[in-house]
Amino acid sequence: MRNILVLTIGLGVAGAMSSCNKEFVEQTNPNSVNVDNNYQTENDIANGVNGVYQALRSSNCIGEGASTWTDDRSDDINTTDNQSNAGEPFQFTAFLLVAGNTYLQSHWTALYAPISRANVVLSKIDNITFASEDTRSQYKAEMKFIRALMYFNLVQEFGGVPLFTERVVDLDAIKAKTYREMKENIYAAIVADLKDAVASKLPNVQAAGNKGRVSLQAANGLLGQVYLKMATDLAADKTGNLNNAKTYLTACYNLRAFTKLADIPFADVFDVTKKGTNQEVIWQIAYKQGDITYSSRLAANNQAKGETINSQFASTGAGGTFTKDLLKEFETGDLRTDYTIKYANDVSVKNYFITKFRDNSSGATNLGYGGNDWIVLRYADIILNLAEVHLLLGDNATAIQYLDMVRERAKRPLYAVMMADPAYATRYPSLKLAILHERRVELAFEHHRWHDLNRFFTAEELVSYFKAKSQADYDNSPLTNITTKDRYFPIPLNENKLDPAKMPQNPGYEQ
Repeated sequence: MRNILVLTIGLGVAGAMSSCNKEFVEQTNPNSVNVDNNYQTENDIANGVNGVYQALRSSNCIGEGASTWTDDRSDDINTTDNQSNAGEPFQFTAFLLVAGNTYLQSHWTALYAPISRANVVLSKIDNITFASEDTRSQYKAEMKFIRALMYFNLVQEFGGVPLFTERVVDLDAIKAKTYREMKENIYAAIVADLKDAVASKLPNVQAAGNKGRVSLQAANGLLGQVYLKMATDLAADKTGNLNNAKTYLTACYNLRAFTKLADIPFADVFDVTKKGTNQEVIWQIAYKQGDITYSSRLAANNQAKGETINSQFASTGAGGTFTKDLLKEFETGDLRTDYTIKYANDVSVKNYFITKFRDNSSGATNLGYGGNDWIVLRYADIILNLAEVHLLLGDNATAIQYLDMVRERAKRPLYAVMMADPAYATRYPSLKLAILHERRVELAFEHHRWHDLNRFFTAEELVSYFKAKSQADYDNSPLTNITTKDRYFPIPLNENKLDPAKMPQNPGYEQ
């Protein structure tokens, strides 16, 4: 980002202290510009805000390529190669993850980078003169939203983690904060940030040209999702957290600009020509079509050899593959099935590949520089969250109403009809499993599945869920490896080594 000289390379950098958390420390390079001198104008703040958004694009963070710690970890995708990169990606999908995994360290680092950048912006923003106080309010809300989102990912994946909500300028300060905060306190910080965002001057809905920016839709939606996770992750006040989830998810739903979800064709949600105007998309990470640096590789990377549905890029491989277990989840006649996956007939492939993300326009060129934005929040997700909340509150009738909104758009029989189908009723005997099934099909490959599984099931239930599946549907990823420890990732080894007493390892990963 231009004019911003802040070292934000994340936690866990090996150095004189084995692993110094340099991303939060402003280095004293004589050739650098001091941060205090660099933030002098409203434009400087704007550049800093843009830098925080830019950090989200990393595939190690939550950008389009971040499937290793999401879909690959779940039952949707298997990384079957246990040799390349020392088998490190395979460790995620095979439940063989070790604390020294360098991909794990990169993910931890990438999640903390936007936090560090946001803290710097927030430390300077009140000292700057703004032409409009609404702009200041919006920037602060955006920074707090992103900081909250990063901590939401961290607490779901690691449990308690170090909590930084202030700018850190020296090693002594970072040492003082480098300890695992209780997850209850992490959630409290997330809620505080999002409540500030909800009370800010953010627009209800961002204009077409600003669709990558945070809105009140997004702030309410994320806060509702946080409360929903708290209801299943924390022992205290489950009912209170569910009611708060209902409040904020409903507020998000009420901010929609459409009448019925069925009015928005499923294909339109992913149409690159409509990404600025599609009313279902709440918040996305922006990518720029045709740009070698800022374009999307979603369409090209998922393309199978001999196919042109995704991209003009001529693939030589199998494209985006997935488990047979997920293939069996797609219902025959579901329009989402035909849009999301396709069978590649090339003799070297002869398998299904992912077609959900497409840009075969001339603007993307035959090099595959696509314009697909990465969708983080959309209304089908929120609607199914509302179904889940009402289910947990004991209101099955309302839960089914929300579930049916999504099925209606997919041109599928509604829930009551499906429960009369012996095959469906046998596979999804409870409303809970029916909602989880709908989320799996509707949101396939959008990086929700692993977090969904951990929210729907306890650690013990999750083990049973995986072990009840057929190994034949998972290639060479052994289902028998999963244990209750796999609910969380290990704390990266470099972080644990900083201070084993203050940064203790998650149970089951101790060496």
